[in-house]
Amino acid sequence: MSEQRIGQNSTVTLHFALKFDNGDVVDSNFDKDPATFTVGDSSLLPGFERVLFGLKDGDERSFQVLPEQAFGTPNEQNVQVMSRSQFTDMELDYGVLVIFKDAAGGEMPGVIKEFNDQQVTVDFNHPLAGKVITFDVKIVKVQNSNL
Repeated sequence: MSEQRIGQNSTVTLHFALKFDNGDVVDSNFDKDPATFTVGDSSLLPGFERVLFGLKDGDERSFQVLPEQAFGTPNEQNVQVMSRSQFTDMELDYGVLVIFKDAAGGEMPGVIKEFNDQQVTVDFNHPLAGKVITFDVKIVKVQNSNL
């Protein structure tokens, strides 16, 4: 039997870490149970899935994922200026995460960038937008359905 390698629709169990260029860890499960996902199920962004193709059980790799393949580049249209009156029940501070409901009832997280007595500037870009991410992986198991 040949080794199973990661491809479209593979079920993959892995340990991973996401890091900034300076080595700071954004997220990791190396000290926890491994995660399992199926390629193409939207658990991972396509740019992260793509670098895994061809890997097999036991492989360990480190990849640089550019913003365009990771969390995108910041978009000025995602920075909104809102009336201070919409924030009456909360204490404002720079860098505070606020959650709004969108028209479909989903959550839209934003980070407070600026505020004064009249208005509040909220950045709805992903906090990792514009960042190069180092993606460290250790493949635990690859399963391909034999359809």
